This record gives sequence, structure tokens and C-alpha cells, in this order.
Amino acid sequence: MLQWLDYPAYFDLLKRPLPENRDGILRALADDNLIRPCEAGGWNITNLGAILFAKRLEDFRSLPRKAMRVIQYRGVSRVDTIKEQVGARGYASGFEGLIGFINGLLPSNEVIEQALRKTVPMFPELAVRELVANALIHQDFFVSGVGPMVEIFKDRVEVTNPGEPLVDTQRFVDTPPKSRNEALASLMRRIGICEERGSGWDKVVFQTELYQLPAPLPEATADHTRVVLFAPRPLSKMDKADRIRAVYLHACLRYVNREHMTNTSVRERFGIEPQNIATASRLIRESVEGGFIVPYDPDAAPKLMRYVPAWATPLRKRRT
Repeated sequence: MLQWLDYPAYFDLLKRPLPENRDGILRALADDNLIRPCEAGGWNITNLGAILFAKRLEDFRSLPRKAMRVIQYRGVSRVDTIKEQVGARGYASGFEGLIGFINGLLPSNEVIEQALRKTVPMFPELAVRELVANALIHQDFFVSGVGPMVEIFKDRVEVTNPGEPLVDTQRFVDTPPKSRNEALASLMRRIGICEERGSGWDKVVFQTELYQLPAPLPEATADHTRVVLFAPRPLSKMDKADRIRAVYLHACLRYVNREHMTNTSVRERFGIEPQNIATASRLIRESVEGGFIVPYDPDAAPKLMRYVPAWATPLRKRRT
């Protein structure tokens, strides 16, 4: 039975010494419900053990379609595929290899700093890592025939997992963590792949702001959840929906950090020059008119105006 599992990876990822005998290995795996005793004698590998530490997912009848698919396309459509690969190993034992493979396919830019040329990734690697981990952990395993997928285009990365989101996509930033797969999430937290604190989406938004990218786009499709990361695009090339989404998520991130969005913070988010206050004011006005953000204190002077997400209105009223 042990020949089907990458059990050394289990002990390595948990930073525990490998037991000296087989009984010690079996006892440790059983304690984490990766295996369980068989009524006929011996041991059975649980679904949790297989999905996390299988040497080959295809060896388990119900799991090959749950392997992560990574597809790279030549342009901005799905017409021309450059490369496609399906993950072979369990999620935990194969995670770092999966992330390394994805990062190797992501487009990059060459920049010159202090006369030195260096290559920088077009997409924040930490954001990609968080989205891949979320797709694995929060998928609905009862949706048959499909699995998680990463699609890499010239201008974006799309990360999709089976199952509708458990919370409103507009509330990913502030909603406490929920998981369909608590045992999976718990063990992956202990391994260090996720934090199980609901902070993954915060990190994604923060990283896109740090890179001054268009805001990520979460989508709930039929039986799927998808998040899109966009390549760098100047503010002048963003459409109204892009601008409003970026301002709204900026307000959400500031709010959960116990801060308020201001004209200054919006200028910092988009890299707008200090003298172009009017540009930031226009972006804020679009989001207010769209019903996504509201003034924290409507009676404040224009220069002192602060903003919060529209869903924070009841809290705002209680404090004032």
C-alpha cells in the first residue's frame, strides 16, 4: 500500500523525521486520516491521502480528472495551444513542482535598472500561488468529469476550479474563510501551502496593486469559480468596468486593514502623479455613482473625504 503514496514527502513537508520502521509510518499516516484500517486486514488509502500524496493520481480510479491542468496559449484566445500538461502527483507532494512549472510558462518583461538588465515576471508570483492553492482547496469534488485548471494567455492568466463560490465574489476580501473540504484545507495549512485565514484573496489584491495591474476579476460561472489576472495595462487603456473594480477592491482592502480610501491612496494605487488629483477624483466619482463605494463622512470637506465599500454603510453609520 505504501508504494502508492509519496509518504516521505508527508514527513518532509511537516518537518517531521521519517519513522525508523513501517509501523511508525503507518501510525502517523493514520493519525492524519491518510490511511485507515481495512476490515479484511491491512490498510486502505483514503481519498484525502490519495489526493494529497499520490505518486500518480491516475492510479486511483476517481482522481485522474481532479489533477490540475495547465494550458498555455499562443495569443489571447483558446484557438492555438502551445503546451498542455496534467499534473501527475498529489496536491501536497506536487505543489511546488506545479508552481515552478506554471512560473516557467508565465510571460515576463525585461527592464533596465541602474544599467543592469533583468527579467521580471509579468504576473505577481505570490498572487498566482495563492490562486492555484485556492483552486485546489475550494473545489467541489462532487462535480464529476472536471478538475482545476490554469490557462495562460498572452494578456492574462485564468485559474478555474469546479464548484460555485461559497460566498459572493464581491465579498472575497472581507468574508471569513469557508471551505468545502475542511480536512484538506487543514492539512494543507499545516504543510504551509495555505493559511486558512481568509487572507489569500487579500494577498492577491495587494500584489496586483503593488504591481499596478488591473484588478483581478472573480467570476462565478455554471458550476465553476474563475479568477482572472490581467497583464499590465496603463490606466488610459482600462475600460470603465476595470477602473471601478480596481477602485472598489482598493477600498475593500483598505477597509479590512482598518484604513479608509482617499484621493491620495487612489493615486498611489494607480501610479497617478500628485498633481493629477482630478484624475483620481474622477475614478472615485465613477465608483460612487456605480454604487460600489460611499463616503465615510458625507459632510466632510472635499480634501478630507474618505471612502468605504458600499456594504460597510451600516457599520459606518453606527460609528458616526
